[in-house]
Parts: sequence; structure tokens; C-alpha cells
Amino acid sequence: MKAVLPLLFWLFLSCSSSQQKTEEFSGQYITVLGIAQDAGFPQAGCEKQNCQLYWEGKEKKRHATSLGLIDKETGRSWMFEATPDFKEQLHHLNTESNGTKLSGIFLTHAHIGHYTGLMHLGHEVMGANNIPVYVMPRMKSYLEQNGPWSQLVDYGNIALKQLQADSAIVLTENLTITPFLVPHRDEFSETVGYRIESKNKKVLFIPDINKWDIWNRSIVEEIAKVDYAFLDATFYDSNELPGRDMSEIPHPFVEESIALFKDLPDSEKAKVHFIHFNHTNPLILNSPERKKVAALGYKVAFEGMKIRL
Repeated sequence: MKAVLPLLFWLFLSCSSSQQKTEEFSGQYITVLGIAQDAGFPQAGCEKQNCQLYWEGKEKKRHATSLGLIDKETGRSWMFEATPDFKEQLHHLNTESNGTKLSGIFLTHAHIGHYTGLMHLGHEVMGANNIPVYVMPRMKSYLEQNGPWSQLVDYGNIALKQLQADSAIVLTENLTITPFLVPHRDEFSETVGYRIESKNKKVLFIPDINKWDIWNRSIVEEIAKVDYAFLDATFYDSNELPGRDMSEIPHPFVEESIALFKDLPDSEKAKVHFIHFNHTNPLILNSPERKKVAALGYKVAFEGMKIRL
């Protein structure tokens, strides 16, 4: 009997996971299109053991971080980020949404994993017609004034829609989006996170930010205002990139976030969904660290995850 119980437990987990993937969602919901850092998993030039698992056929590719927002009531959908994996993610979105129309793309900033997928909208590929691309002022200027992105504007492949920090825009009767500024390496544009709201749920999306303590807001207070929070988990700890100065890429380490959130009630911890994993981050694989984070009450985002709004 003792040998049977663990088997039943894992069968239960397997059924629960597959149920979410196959369950038909209606109304408004979010689907996770990617979980990795800008360059995905594996990364070019990576000879580490975790990357070798992919090349040996033992692990699947992980796409760069992106969320899909679907409203089946209006037949519309949106993407958050235009990543280098845009074609796979657009296919995922179209398949998941059963043919809803891509009605716009929200960009957070001008680092390669967050906007370069726009190239697929150009005349060499889709030849898209005025797809709305929602951007902050510096991001708008960057796309307008620098090729090849300016060609997308000139050819009418994309229509840039300027956002204002902390000012909500209405997508449908049931959906609003609010951008807010976050500190990051803003070489070419400002950086924002987004609050996605339906009539019933609120979702925080912050895929890239510098350390929590230099933000002019409290992440703990922001988590309290929402039902789900997809948060930057680029690196697990400070030992992840030997030979690199981690101060040059000052994301909040997962260990730092866990320490900051340790006194939160279980209900608040359960809101946290770590995302945007570097290829070196053990959370990107089924690792002991991933099991530890889950045991502490947090969620680790996975591709295909769905959040009902």
C-alpha cells in the first residue's frame, strides 16, 4: 500500500497539469507564451550542462518571456512583448485562442528579448497592416528613428500607440491595461511593467527590473493590490555567472525575493509567479531549487499556464 500512494500522488499531479492545458477557457484569460530571459533556452554559445540537455534531446526549448491576453467574448487577443520567438508564440496564441484576432502588442522596453520580434510583422514576413503596438514615449521615438524598426512604421506594418505611466487604457468593456515605470538599464528606452485588469481579477507583470529596494514603490504593497504577480526571476542567486560582474545586471535574485517575501501570509506568496529565467537559472528546469521554491508556497511560471480573469 505504501508503494501505491506515491504513485497515486504523482498521477494526480499529472492529471491536474494536463487538465489545465486541455481545459476550454471562455471569457478573458492570460496564457503564458514564454518564460525565459531574452535569448531563450538554450542560449547561443552555452556549453553548460543544462544547455547540453537540450542539444541531447532531453529538454525542450523555452521561449523568451511573453504573455498572451485573450478575450473570447470579443474575439480579440494581445501579446505582451514581441520576442525573438514571436512566430512560435503567435502560433501558440492563435491556437490557444481558437482564431481570435491579434489586436495589439504591449512592449516593456528596448532590450532584445522584448521587442525584436516586431521584425516578423514586416513586409519580408507577415506584411502586417497597422498592428497597434503600445509603447512609452522614449520607446516610441526609438522605433520611429532607428532602422529597421522605422520601416515598420513607414510601411504601415505597425501603428505606434503612445502610453502614459499610471494612465489606464481601455481595451474592451472588460479589460484595462495600466503601464508603470520601473528602474532598469534604460539605454534606449524607459522600462515599464503592466497591470492587467478585468472586472474580476488583477495581474501584475514585471519581467525586468533592477533591485526591488531601488524602486520608488513597495513590491509587497503592489502584490497586495493584485490577484497574480508575474515577477522578474532572471537569476536565482549571485553565484550564477562566474566571471561576470553581477552589479552590471542587477536583477532581484530569486533568493532575495524569497527573503523579502518570507513574512507574507501564504495567500500572498501564492500570488507570486516567478518568470524570465536566464538559461543558467535552475528554475528553468525541473530542479531541486524549483521544488524548494514551490514548497515555500510560490509559483514558477511555465509555458502553457493559463490564468482565468
